[in-house]
Order: sequence, then structure tokens, then C-alpha cells
Amino acid sequence: MAETEDNESLISHLEALRATILRCLTAIAVVLPFTFFLAPKALNLFIDIIIGDSPVKLNYFSPMEVFMIQIKTALVLDIILCFPYIIKKIWDFILPALYENEKKVIKPAIILSTILFLTGMLFCVFVILPLIIRFGVSFATPNIQAVFGISNIVTLSLWMAVAFGAMFQIPLIVYYLIKFGVIEYDSVSDKRPYVIVILLILAAIFTPPDVVSQILLFIPTYALFELGLLFARKSCG
Repeated sequence: MAETEDNESLISHLEALRATILRCLTAIAVVLPFTFFLAPKALNLFIDIIIGDSPVKLNYFSPMEVFMIQIKTALVLDIILCFPYIIKKIWDFILPALYENEKKVIKPAIILSTILFLTGMLFCVFVILPLIIRFGVSFATPNIQAVFGISNIVTLSLWMAVAFGAMFQIPLIVYYLIKFGVIEYDSVSDKRPYVIVILLILAAIFTPPDVVSQILLFIPTYALFELGLLFARKSCG
């Protein structure tokens, strides 16, 4: 009898998960035509931001290249616009299984995680990518001119924006690991050299194979690690 009830409970959870995924996919499908309509203007605005006043013109090398980039842009915009709804549906699915003390912790953690992810993406778009473009253009000479392909620039930009969003989760991870006693504050504090090496490796994984991009990702990430450590010390102290 107990086994039957467990099976029914598992099936009900799977059905709830299926319904949650379908609602999220439906929302993405409904919003997609709207974001596809916005994609050309959004792409131009995005390029204006990262190029800035640099004397750079982006080029495309096949008839369908820009169209495919617009589709990618529409999908990214779609996910960004649907993100609050998706998070809410995921939260509604998880909520019944949590105790009250867990709800109090996880809800602000999800909100903070979302804010940090978006902050990391915006920081990358408005600060880091223009720096990378200007750095690349600085090597130009009368005999050597920069010719950037739009696919390479946009793909690099989207990947790095996601990488920054992911790496900006570091302070939250550090804070909660220390807060819940998974790791000790003194242990983390004393192992800063190891943390630096790990962050450098992650920066190398998440960025193109050039030192500049890796350093530009590592510096703010390490600063955020120290910030998370500071808040953890104040909270636990």
C-alpha cells in the first residue's frame, strides 16, 4: 500500500513538473513573435552599445547570416522577458515541498541570484565588451585594418554576457555555503590563493582564449568573492 502511494506521489510530481515545463515553453512560444519583431532594433542597439565611438563596422559574409543572428537575438530577448514568469513557475513547483525556514532562505536567494545574473550581463555589455572592442581596434595601423564579422562579435558578446551572469553568482554561493556551515569562514579566508587559481581557471573556461578577456572576467569576480566573504563574516559574526 505504501509503495502504491509512493508511486502515485512520484507520478503526481512528474505530472506537476511536466505541466510547469509546458507552461514555461508556452510562454516562450507566445512571446517569441513579439521579440522577433523587436530583434532588428534590439540588435542594432546592442551593437551601438558595444561598438560605441570605435571606428568599427561589422561585416557579414553570407546572405542569411544577419537573419540567423536576429533569430538568436529574438530567442535571447524572449528568455529574458519570460524569465520572471519562468522563475515564478519553478518557484510554485518547488514551494510545496519546502519547510517554512527553507522558504525564507530560498525565496530571497532566487531573487538575489536573478539580480546578480542580470547585473553581470549588463556589466559585461556596457563595460567589458566596449573595452574588448577598443582593445582590439588599438592594434590597427594604416596597413592593418580591423574587419570584424558580425557573427563572431554577437556570439562572443552573448557568450560572455552569460559567463558574467554566471560568475556573478560567486558572492551568493560563498555567503550561503558559509552561512549554513558547509564550509568555514576561516577555511575559505585562509585559502585565498587556491580561490584565485580556481577563479582564473573558470575565467579561462568561460571566455575566449585570450588573456585580456580572462582578466576582465576574473577581476570583478574576485572582488565579488571578497564581498560575499565580507557579508558572510558579518552575518556569522
